[in-house]
Amino acid sequence: MILLIQLFLAHLIGDFLLQPTSWVIAKEQQKLRAYQLYLHTFIHGLLILFITWDLSLWPLALLLSGMHLLIDGLKINLQKESTQRAYFFYDQLAHIISIVFLWAVYVDFEFAHFSIFKLQTLLLFTSLFLITIPTSIFIKLFISKWTPHTEDKKDNSLQNAGKYIGYIERVLVFIFIIFDHWEAVGFLITAKSVFRFGDLKASKDRKLTEYVLIGTLLSFGIALLIGIAYHYLSNFTF
Repeated sequence: MILLIQLFLAHLIGDFLLQPTSWVIAKEQQKLRAYQLYLHTFIHGLLILFITWDLSLWPLALLLSGMHLLIDGLKINLQKESTQRAYFFYDQLAHIISIVFLWAVYVDFEFAHFSIFKLQTLLLFTSLFLITIPTSIFIKLFISKWTPHTEDKKDNSLQNAGKYIGYIERVLVFIFIIFDHWEAVGFLITAKSVFRFGDLKASKDRKLTEYVLIGTLLSFGIALLIGIAYHYLSNFTF
């Protein structure tokens, strides 16, 4: 199991942290002619070897890199501007399936020599990363079709404030859950609702209210699910 988590972590870092937006645009425009596609794939292979710290796993790293190239290549050639949102989810699902499948085929499931401490540390790092950048991108894409068009053109908010607020609230929810302080989660949800109520009431925009509500519930919901999953998996002995 620890190797599977390492492979999943390598994928998250490669796709969401070490892939600039300029690379994504280049791949969409130049498709298979974009050198960024192959560099991105190469980085994925290196990340697998770096995170596992085991050069003997190079065949698995090579297989997963090749599968990643195939999936990304199919995505950029099949998607259209109107289907980019849907293909993002198809792409991530295909990557997850390929990781689990190749892990199951390649590995003999004997990892008893790894300590619980190492497993919990890896689970913790993976969970914390998952609830920040990947979750932010997921929520943004999921609710993008409902983005309201407000009449107020003035931008009075801090740059990227919403994104970092989301990071902080999900990390806090995750921490409260793993320490079994569910009452703090309820307090945090209530506090955010109170702060947002004034702005939403002043705007008198029902669509904006529903848009914010969907985003908030998704943010808290994902943090809750990941926190519960961490709590559950960290109690296993592999």
